[in-house]
Amino acid sequence: MSGAPLDAVVVGSGPNGLAAAIALAQAGASVLVVEGHAEAGGGMRSAELTLPGFVHDVCSACHPTGILSPFFRTLPLEQHGLRWVQPPVSVAHPLDDEPAVLLVRSLEETARGLGIDERAYRRLFEPMVRVEGLIADLLAPLRLPRHPLAMLRFGLRAVRSATGFARGRFRGARARALFAGCAAHAMMPLDHALTAALGLVFCLTGHLTDWPYVAGGTARLTRALVGVLEATGGRVETGRWVRSLADLPPSRVVLFDTSPANVAAIAEAALPARYVRRLRRYRYGPGVFKIDWALDGPIPWRDPNVGRAATVHLGGTLEELAASEAAMWRGDHAERPYVLLCQQSLFDETRAPAGKHTAYAYCHVPGGSTVDRTAAIEAQVERFAPGFRDRILARHTMTAAQLSDYNPAWPGGAITGGVADWRQLFTRPVARLNPYTTPNPRLFLCSASTPPGGGVHGMCGYYAARAALRRLRKGRR
Repeated sequence: MSGAPLDAVVVGSGPNGLAAAIALAQAGASVLVVEGHAEAGGGMRSAELTLPGFVHDVCSACHPTGILSPFFRTLPLEQHGLRWVQPPVSVAHPLDDEPAVLLVRSLEETARGLGIDERAYRRLFEPMVRVEGLIADLLAPLRLPRHPLAMLRFGLRAVRSATGFARGRFRGARARALFAGCAAHAMMPLDHALTAALGLVFCLTGHLTDWPYVAGGTARLTRALVGVLEATGGRVETGRWVRSLADLPPSRVVLFDTSPANVAAIAEAALPARYVRRLRRYRYGPGVFKIDWALDGPIPWRDPNVGRAATVHLGGTLEELAASEAAMWRGDHAERPYVLLCQQSLFDETRAPAGKHTAYAYCHVPGGSTVDRTAAIEAQVERFAPGFRDRILARHTMTAAQLSDYNPAWPGGAITGGVADWRQLFTRPVARLNPYTTPNPRLFLCSASTPPGGGVHGMCGYYAARAALRRLRKGRR
């Protein structure tokens, strides 16, 4: 490429790569995003995976942290075609012999559905809901928070295990199941420290907003972000796989929205050997097995209220979910896995032909698993929706190994960017004062393997861009 070097090149076009590029472009930097696939998006893609006319989200589907993202909320995404679809219930958690537990925006309504734990649940979340901007502190790297007392109270609870916290705080099975279903997003055993954090965060988001889908498919969020980037002067180049730094055009800085293992491979010659070894020792943890269905009708839930939900957590009681997550952590495949299910077409008619529907689900499996979990997942759906299998027209599956091949940012199918335990929560991927920097002052990390971690919120990219901008300004001086 001829001419002056670019200010920045971003490798990878997931939510963090695009967020980093937008933040850089907004500051006046010349930016190019390089993507290996034929279309941008990373984990934000949609396709007709099963039958013509059935639109499925290839990777991420429901976006509570997307609609609440402090950075995304500043962008004119709606002007570039984004429309959020918000079902009336964020999470439904079916149980075998009683009505499903529902997480809705109204704290009072959610609490009333928890029976003997109504008061305990309200006392837990009322103070957090009242603190405006708490979610911005939770979606930030380790720093002095805007709300230090609220963060201290949150942190004292978040450091606990999900099972210990739920059993200590709640007396009934309903509240414990709701909390465990949200905490299981951590993809760690529920008796491990810090798993309570995800339970608190996801319950809190359900009281701040109705968990949304993207109308027309998650790919529309990608298009909106690309539209904002291009309107700000940045560019995206697809179909260009990066194997080494020599594959990139000249630039003052490079940001990587990909896994630490890929950074180590691409930039090995430009980084100290010790740092490269630490990148390669990064732990990714479990993966997922994902399935998409084309359906002849809506899922026939035994409790009709489950059909009002954006996301459904399947697996039963706290004890059942804990057993499932412990199994995948030790390398086994649970007979009754915890299943996360989305039913977008109930609320977005663009997802399927008239009268037909789509559904999406995954369960956690050991990293790199090649085991087909279709039967186990469909058994869990059938458990709470008898007759479900009769409505399946077609299905599409992806093992953890196939997801890893599809998205290089997910080694072993680890969709959260890596294990978020004591060893890697704030030091991901390597312990540094600024986790987005590397020993090479030109190279920066911006993937979900940096704080605050997984999710479609773009905050890893935003904070990485701020670090890169300091370098660019220093260079200009």
